[in-house]
Amino acid sequence: MKSSDLRNVVLLGHGGVGKTSAAEAMLYNAGATDRLGRINEGNTVLDYDQEEIRRQASVSLAIAPFDWKNSTVNIIDTPGYFDFAGEMLEGVSVADSAVIVAAGAMSVGTEKAWDFANSRNLPRVIFVNKMNDDTADFDKIYGELKDVLGRSCVALQLPIRKNNKLVGIVDGITMEASMFDQDGNLTECEMPEELRAQAEEINNNLSEIVAETDDALMEKFFGGEKFTKEEIIRGLKIAINHCTCAPVLLGSAYENIGIKKLMDFIVDYMPSPLERTVLDYTDASGAQKQMKPDPDGHPTLFVYKTIADPFVGRLSLFRVCSGTLKPDTVLYNANKGADERIAQIFVLRGRKQIPVKELVCGDLGAVAKLNVTVTNDTLGSKSNPILLAPTVFPKPQLTLGIAPKARGDEEKISSSLSKLRDEDPVISFYQNAETGQMLISGLGDQHIDVIVNKLKNRYGVSVQLEDPKIPYRETIRKKVSAEGLHKKQSGGAGQYGKVVIEFEPGEKEELEFCERVFGGAVPKQFFPSVEKGLQESVRHGVLAGYPVVHLKATLVDGKYHPVDSKEVAFVSAAKIAFKAGMKQAAPVLLEPVESVKVYIPDRYMGDVIGDLNKRRGRVLGMNPLENGMQEVVAEVPYAELFKYATDLRSMTQARGSFDTEFARYEEVPDNIAQKIIEEAKRHMSEDED
Repeated sequence: MKSSDLRNVVLLGHGGVGKTSAAEAMLYNAGATDRLGRINEGNTVLDYDQEEIRRQASVSLAIAPFDWKNSTVNIIDTPGYFDFAGEMLEGVSVADSAVIVAAGAMSVGTEKAWDFANSRNLPRVIFVNKMNDDTADFDKIYGELKDVLGRSCVALQLPIRKNNKLVGIVDGITMEASMFDQDGNLTECEMPEELRAQAEEINNNLSEIVAETDDALMEKFFGGEKFTKEEIIRGLKIAINHCTCAPVLLGSAYENIGIKKLMDFIVDYMPSPLERTVLDYTDASGAQKQMKPDPDGHPTLFVYKTIADPFVGRLSLFRVCSGTLKPDTVLYNANKGADERIAQIFVLRGRKQIPVKELVCGDLGAVAKLNVTVTNDTLGSKSNPILLAPTVFPKPQLTLGIAPKARGDEEKISSSLSKLRDEDPVISFYQNAETGQMLISGLGDQHIDVIVNKLKNRYGVSVQLEDPKIPYRETIRKKVSAEGLHKKQSGGAGQYGKVVIEFEPGEKEELEFCERVFGGAVPKQFFPSVEKGLQESVRHGVLAGYPVVHLKATLVDGKYHPVDSKEVAFVSAAKIAFKAGMKQAAPVLLEPVESVKVYIPDRYMGDVIGDLNKRRGRVLGMNPLENGMQEVVAEVPYAELFKYATDLRSMTQARGSFDTEFARYEEVPDNIAQKIIEEAKRHMSEDED
C-alpha cells in the first residue's frame, strides 16, 4: 500500500448523533464485518468496552481500517460527550480530515466538533444523519449549520422523501437524482420537479467555490461559461483541502442509507497523509521546526494513545510520521532518552489486533509492551532525535475524594489509577498531605464515574467518592498573654515548668517564636523546649483542630526548679499556655479562596455572574475575547466550587469552561464558621468514642 492511498478520518460530533453507527455501516459495506453492529444490542466493533456497552455510548477512541475503492481508510471513532474530550483530541491529533456527524437541531457538540477540526486545520465534511426519521428536516438543519458555522458549509446533496422517509438523493455536483435500494445502492431516476430549483442553487454555489480556487476558472466563471464535471471535482477538492468549503452530505447510518456515498466522498475528496499534513517538532537543539511526511525517511512514530489492557499489558497506538515501519525495529524514544524495540506490529479494528508486515508513512498502528513509552512520546532516530508536538489535553474540572471500600486497598487504588492515567492523561490523582485524603480529578461526573467502574471491573478495587476535605486554617485577631504551668510530683524525680507567653497575630504564615526573658526566669537551655511545645500545638487549633497560621509567640517570663525542671516539663507548659492563649485571642477560622477565570459566550454572562455571587464570589472584572467569548475573573471560596464544573456546563450548555488557582486564605463568615466548628467537634467526639 502507498501513503497516497491512505485516508485517516476522525468522526466528531455530539453524543448520540450516530458516529459509531456510521462507522459500523462503513465497515459492513467494505466487507470488514459480516453484520451491521447495533449499539443497543452491544455488538459493535468499535464500542467494545464494558463501560460503552453498559452506557450505549462511546467513552474511548477506537480505530477501524477498511478498504474501499483501492484505498485504505482508517476511521477514528471518538466519544461525543464532553467528559471525554481528551479522547477526541487524541483522534484529531493523528487525523488528516474529519467527518462531523450532525442530527436534529444544531447542537453544541457540532460547534465543538467544528472547533476541534479548526484547531488542527482539518478538511472536513458534515454528514447529516438520521434523515430517515419521520420529523427530519434537512432544510432547517442546513440553515442552522450555515448560520452558526458560516458560509463554508455547502450542501452537495438534497433528500428525496416520500411518506416522511428518505428514499433517494439529488447530487448537486452531477445534477442527477437517484433512489436507494434495500442495500443502500443508488439507481438513477427522474429529478423531482420541486427540488430542481434548489439543486441548481447548490450547483451555482459550487461553481462559485470552484472559481475561487484558480484564476483561470475565475475568468471562466465571470465569462458565464459552465464548468465541466472534472473541473468542479478538482476545484472542490482544492477548496475542501484548504478548508474554505465544508460539504454537507446526508443519510441514515442505522439503515445504511447514504453511507456508501459518504465512503466514496472520503476516498475521492479527503486528503491523504502526503497531501496536507505538516508536523511541528522540536529538534535536538530546542529549535521549533516543521516537517512534511517522508515515505523514504527514517521511521518516526508519534504515540497518540495508550491502552491499559489488564491481560496484554500496555498497548501503544501510534502514527507513522515518516518512513516505513517493520517488525523487530529498534527506535529511540527522544522523550525518555532510551531505546525501544518494536517487536510485532499490528493494526486495530476495535479490540481485534491484526498483525501486519509493515506500516507505511501516515498509517496508524499499535505495538504491545514498550518499556518506557507513554502517550505523546516520539520514537525515531537516535542520531537525529526529534520531539513531535504533543497533544495538549484539557485541565481537569472536577475533583472528588476517593477512598477504598475495603481496608488495605489504598495501595491498590494508587497502582490501578496509575495504569488508567497512562490510558487517559486527563486524569489526575494525588494524596493531600494535609488532609490525608486521596483526591481524583477529571472533566466531569461521567468521566470520574467511568474511572470508578474501570477500577472495579478491571482491577477489582471498589471505591467510594466523597467531597474533598477543605484544608481550613485558624488564626487569632488580638494580642494576649497566657500562662502555662506543668507540675508533676509522684515520688522520686518530679517535673516542673512554668511559662508566660504573649500571643499576637504574626506577619509570617508559619509560627514566629521569640523570647524576651529577663533575669534567667527560664534558663536558655529550655527555650527550644518551649518552641517545640508550640510547634506541636499549632498543628491543631482550638476551634476545630485545624493548623494555626500567622501566629507570633513571645516567651516573656516563667519559673523553673533547679532539680525538677526538665525539657518535657517546658514542652507541656508551652502547650498549656497555647490552649489558654488561643481561646482568649479571638480565634477565627480561615478558608482557602481560589482565583477563578471563567470562559463563556457573551449571552451567558448574566447567569454566570449571578451564580458566582451565590457562591460567595467576588467578580473582579470581565475581558472580551475572540469569537464572542468573555473571560470573567473572580475570587471564590474553594468550598463553593466542588460541583462548579457540572453547574457551569448546565448553565452554558457545555459551552463554558474555567481555570482555578489558589489565591489566599480569608476569614470564614461567622454563620458558616459555626457550622464547620460544630461538625469538626462532632467528628472529634466520634473518634474519641
